[in-house]
Amino acid sequence: MTLIELAGLLGLNLVLIVAVMLGLWTLSLRLKDVSFIDGVWPLGMLFLALITFPRTDGDPVRKGLLLWLCAVWAIRLGWHLLHRWRGHGADGRYTDIVEHQEKNHGWSFGKTALLFVFLPQAFLAWLTCLPVQLGQVSPVPPMGAIGWIGAVIVVVGIAFESIGDAQLSAFRKDPKNKGKVLDTGLWRYTRHPNYFGDACVWWGLWLIAAETGWIGIASVLGPVFLTFTLTKWSGIGITEKSTAKTKPQYADYIRRTSAFIPMPPKKD
Repeated sequence: MTLIELAGLLGLNLVLIVAVMLGLWTLSLRLKDVSFIDGVWPLGMLFLALITFPRTDGDPVRKGLLLWLCAVWAIRLGWHLLHRWRGHGADGRYTDIVEHQEKNHGWSFGKTALLFVFLPQAFLAWLTCLPVQLGQVSPVPPMGAIGWIGAVIVVVGIAFESIGDAQLSAFRKDPKNKGKVLDTGLWRYTRHPNYFGDACVWWGLWLIAAETGWIGIASVLGPVFLTFTLTKWSGIGITEKSTAKTKPQYADYIRRTSAFIPMPPKKD
């Protein structure tokens, strides 16, 4: 595939994911809520993987593995987040964004939702998903050791994220735990096992793609951005700021527990 063809592939993918997000934006206008975007976001990356598959001539084993691993991750996470949205309603983070723009700039709900949520999410999904898009391009070399190591990391990441989410859901369902901090299971070793698992998934997918050469290696922008987002931008910082306001014990949990990479807790 030439550079022009590659640019065309990625450019059309970006246009199509923007079109999908515009459709979802119109849905948000009816619901007056944008919170469902969190559940749709991973499914958007599966959409990108699917539309890339028939338009590339990469190694069939690698293409199939990238598509199926992305599908397992996206469907599991998308279902989990959409189910949570249905159960808990509007996410306060997005409500704050809308209210801030309306109060300080006079923006409508629709304008804020479009410019601060759906259009950015389209581009960021496209960027994060670069390993699955670019990993399908090259037919050589065939799937090798590096790719299979990447696949194992993806599976570990999916399992880690799934177990962490299940433990948190079970903890929240027990009325006895209201106001308490989950510090058992995977949450004993990292304050965000779901975020760590997510990062493992996309670094593993990048390894599969990187085995193809410079095109696959260039897709490192995806996992780098995702890791930055989870650890420095909209992940840990926002989540912990809101949690600390409602749970006084959280400060002590932060002191003794690793923020991201699982490690033994610090002793008192």
